[in-house]
Amino acid sequence: MVPVFFAYFSLVSIAAGILTVALKNPVHCGLALLTLLLHVAGLFVLLNAEFLFAVQIIVYAGAILVLYLFVLMLLNLKTEERYFHTRYALILFAAVAIAGELLLLVLRSPFGGSKGDAPAEVVLRDGASYAVGIKMFSDYLLPFEIVGVFLLGAIIGAIVLAKTPSTADAEGREGIRREA
Repeated sequence: MVPVFFAYFSLVSIAAGILTVALKNPVHCGLALLTLLLHVAGLFVLLNAEFLFAVQIIVYAGAILVLYLFVLMLLNLKTEERYFHTRYALILFAAVAIAGELLLLVLRSPFGGSKGDAPAEVVLRDGASYAVGIKMFSDYLLPFEIVGVFLLGAIIGAIVLAKTPSTADAEGREGIRREA
């Protein structure tokens, strides 16, 4: 039964990933991305990684996708949408080249297949989420904090980009142009 579910989650994830990039309407792209995230969460369940399943659902499918949809609704994407889809062949070529490069890097990676230093008995006794939390907040605290700062900067940048100029701002700019 597991291979059937694995095939289902894998095929739907691949199809949703392609639709996320290929669809023209940004809201439809967001819904395809939601489908992708939910099916990747299903793959985590098949791997007995319940903690990653919960993080995938709560953080990615819940918080980040909602933020993404808010940004899409705040930005005017009509001109970018036409520009993006007129260069379909170039984007497809770049995507295939990047995917090939990533596949090559994964196959030659010295970290592939390396196991963590926590014994299986400790993980089974304390739980996977406890082991992940101890590892993340002891060995990887600085990268965790740096990612948090980057995400905060991205949110502030999206708010600044989404801000529409008020009439007072537009009149102030006209006054500056007249004086110059």
